[in-house]
Amino acid sequence: MSDEEEYSEEEEIVEEKGGDEKQEEGDDPEFIKRQDQKRSDLDEQLKEYIMEWRKQRAKEEDELKKLKEKQAKRKVSRAEEEQRMAQRKKEEEERRQREVEEKKQRDIEEKRRRLEEAEKKRQAMLQAMKDKDKSKGPNFTIQKKEGFGVGTAAMERNKTKEQLEEEKKISLSFRIKPLEIDGFSGEKLRAKAQELWETIVRLETEKYDLEERQKRQDYDLKELKERQKQQLRHKALKKGLDPEALTGKYPPKIQVASKYERRVDTRSYDDKKKLFEGGFDDLYKEVIEKTWSERKDQFSGRQKSKLPKWFGERPGKKAGEPETPEGEEDAKAGEHDEEAEEEEVEEKPAEVEEEEEEEEEEEEEEEEEEEEEEEE
Repeated sequence: MSDEEEYSEEEEIVEEKGGDEKQEEGDDPEFIKRQDQKRSDLDEQLKEYIMEWRKQRAKEEDELKKLKEKQAKRKVSRAEEEQRMAQRKKEEEERRQREVEEKKQRDIEEKRRRLEEAEKKRQAMLQAMKDKDKSKGPNFTIQKKEGFGVGTAAMERNKTKEQLEEEKKISLSFRIKPLEIDGFSGEKLRAKAQELWETIVRLETEKYDLEERQKRQDYDLKELKERQKQQLRHKALKKGLDPEALTGKYPPKIQVASKYERRVDTRSYDDKKKLFEGGFDDLYKEVIEKTWSERKDQFSGRQKSKLPKWFGERPGKKAGEPETPEGEEDAKAGEHDEEAEEEEVEEKPAEVEEEEEEEEEEEEEEEEEEEEEEEE
């Protein structure tokens, strides 16, 4: 027999034994009772688990329902807030547009008023020019324009095309009046045409006068510039500079070295600039003062040697004079001190004066004793 046959026989035997055991257990009432008890316990556990699961599920559904309600409320409130924000933004935009329009209207009115005033001044100036005698020579007096400065000129230059077009429209709006000829008869139309023709002639005349005036002013300005250039040339020649040095856009450079100098200068640019700006005199004064202070310090710090004492009577000595020149200096110093003390004594009380007199007497006695010792 093969191994496989042996194994199959053994398996059959085991199965027969298991079937017998099951049959025996199935026939046993206690075993059946235990199985029923197990089944009932398992059913109870399953019921409890199902009840817990249902409670948890109901709780989760309630929470989910609350969350959905909360989300719906938040969505409604957000929509209301967005609507309010949109309404507020719309109102702000309308207010801003209204302010911009009002400002624009105010600017237009201001420009119109300013241009009307300028037109009135121009008309008055033209009338004055017509009334003035034209036989006068060139006028070199430049009148200052009122209300026109650097800031105004910069603003005029920096205007955009739209601003210039707008100002042009405003200017033309009050210069060119609307032509109302509805219902005019032939006579009125001829009179209107004659009036327009006279206006055209007047404007062309003013244009020609202004062109001639501009030519004359250009000629006067050229003549003034030429005169200024001649004056600057003379001024440069007086200073020893090139004739065209002062006529350029920028001032001439400061000459810090002679053009005939061959040796390289080792001084810095600031030093050379100070010298050629007239600082040589200051430098000379500084050198003189420095030399004087050094010599003075040297003289005051010298070692002073006393002269030898005289043996016998000093030649040229008068009665009452000290024996040596040092004594004379001490006597002079003592006299100065006495004078100063006398001035102070006048203000001091009597007791202080007595004490000072006693001190002076003691000093005199000491000096006499010293003189006697020197004579010995």
